[in-house]
Formats: sequence, structure tokens, C-alpha cells
Amino acid sequence: MLLAAAIAYAAPAAAQVDGSLGVGAGTVRYPGGTSFGSAILSPGVRYTSEALVADFSSSIASLPGGEWAGLGLADLSAVTAPSAGGRQLGVEAIFAGTTRTGAGPTGAAHAVGELRWSAATWGGALAAGPSTGLISGELPVTALHTRARLWWRPGEAVTSPTVQLSVEPTHFPDGWFTDASAGATFERGRAVVSLWTVARFSSTYASSAAGSVYLQLFVTPRVSLELGGGSSLSEPYQGLPRAGFVTFGVRFHKSPRPPVTAGPQWAPLVPEPRGDSMVVRFSMPDARAVAIAGDWNAWQPVRLRPLGDDVWEGTLVLRRGLYHFNLQVDGSDWVVPNGVATVPDGLGGMVAVLVVP
Repeated sequence: MLLAAAIAYAAPAAAQVDGSLGVGAGTVRYPGGTSFGSAILSPGVRYTSEALVADFSSSIASLPGGEWAGLGLADLSAVTAPSAGGRQLGVEAIFAGTTRTGAGPTGAAHAVGELRWSAATWGGALAAGPSTGLISGELPVTALHTRARLWWRPGEAVTSPTVQLSVEPTHFPDGWFTDASAGATFERGRAVVSLWTVARFSSTYASSAAGSVYLQLFVTPRVSLELGGGSSLSEPYQGLPRAGFVTFGVRFHKSPRPPVTAGPQWAPLVPEPRGDSMVVRFSMPDARAVAIAGDWNAWQPVRLRPLGDDVWEGTLVLRRGLYHFNLQVDGSDWVVPNGVATVPDGLGGMVAVLVVP
């Protein structure tokens, strides 16, 4: 589905730009059918910060008969009103389009407002907004798109699977249809495996189901082999048919993938109890100001108190559980405190681990 969102379990410590370039072959879908693309070039760029995630990707494929097909996708997700307790008000916009020699272009646009809840190992969201599409140059179709989704990581280990569930009722002019999907992502050493299944239910449109599996194997920190296959549902906004697919290739990454280990190098930070609160202290030489931000408060920096001798102290009110955090120094630099266990944030950076017993 175009509106399936990538879920991050911790905000990045600082703004990051990551790019990649894929070269391979596979099935190409366009209005009216599918073809096997013998050469597919697919560049992509991702920008991530505390308040914005932006994905830009495209591909161009060589088809039989000397034809070419192109696809472009832009996915923007912004947090507009973060609040305490892990609640966030977000806005998501997605734009997609295809071209093919001998057929008219297609396009689709989606925009939703979303209320999100997040904790250390789980999250949920409710969203609604308009969607529209252009099928081979014809008059656009419009729809009301709604969505409810949940995601969680059952265990505390870095290698625990990430699980996602979503239900997406959509109202087209002729009636309703609902897509229900479930997926899981596993990381084991150099391999990342994603499984996805989706079913469409409708009394107006034909009900159907689809599923897919993807494997990404990092042969070096900057080079990965990719293999995928399965089937996809029809896409009514651009008139794309239901079809099976297979794809394979190699992808070159601008930023190296951080190593995934079974456990941290150091112990997690355990705060000191003080009445109903928890106290943390950090040594930060030459710092003029230090703040702490974590997934318990939607990654909003809270200033720490200077105690002298380069020691900074903060008081937190947290329930028992596992949390992630980083420190902001002098209002701009994000750092991971020395000697504290860290885990990948899923976006190319690292975050520190805090455990409230």
C-alpha cells in the first residue's frame, strides 16, 4: 500500500541524510499490465531529524520492445505538535507517479493527519485524510482514506523482530473497501528479512489477498544484495493491476550500516531513585548547557542542572521499563554518554539505553 509508513522506534540523535543506488532486474507494474524489466536503476535519498522524515525514490526500467517505464515516489512525515507522554500530532503526505512509453502517465497524492502514541517498545496511531489519483491522463479519482496501526518490538534485545499491524478503510465514490495488513522485520547479523501480508475486504469491489517477502544481505557495510517476491493488490488511484512480482539486485549505500550486535557493550544506565523520582548524572567537560531527550517525552530536550566539576543532573518521573535517550550539548550537538549501553536507532545512528527497575 502507498500509505504504509516506515516505523522508527527512536528519533535520530541529529539530522541525517542517507542515499543509496540500486541496480537490478524484476517485474515492472503499470496501467494495463506488467512486464519484466531487464535493467532497473533505482536511486533513493532519505532525510531524518527529530521532527521530519522524508523519503525520495525513483526507478527507471528497460522493458521489451525498446520501451521504458519510470516511477517516482516522495514520502514526507512530520511531527507538528509533540507532547509529553509519547503523544504526537503528525502530518503525512505521499506523492507517486508512473510513466511508460505508449501509455499515459499516472499520479497519486495522499495526505493524512495522524495522532500517534509511542513508548519504549510499542506505538499506535489513528489517521484520516483525502486521497486522489490520475489514471492514464483521465479525470482524477478521489477518496477518503482512514487508518489505524500498531507496531511493537516484543523483546528488549536489538535482534527482536519488529511487528506491524494496520487497518485502512477507504471510501471511494462507489463504496467502501478495507485493507488489513500484518508484517514483521527480522535482523540477524548481516541479514534483514521482511514479511508482509494484506487482505482487501469489500462488498462493492472484489476481495483479494497478497503477500511478499524481502531479503537484504549486507556483504559489506555499504553494499547489500536484495531479493524480493510475492504479489501485490490492485492500486485504484493509478489503475495499477493486481500482480505477482519478483525483483533482485545490488544496492550501494552512502552511509555504512551500523553493526547489529546481540547485546550492548556496556550496561544500560540505571537511574538513582529519589522519592517518587529518578535521578541521572552525567560528566560533560567544557559544556555550557546539557539537556536530555528520550522516547518517554517524544524526544523533547529537557535541561539538566549543573552541579559543578563538569557534572550535570536531571530528575525524571518514569514508570518501570526500558527507555532510549541521548544528550544535547550546548543546544546543538547530540551525543551518546560514555560508558552507557547503546543500540541502533534504525536510521543509521545510535541511542543510549536507560532501565528503570
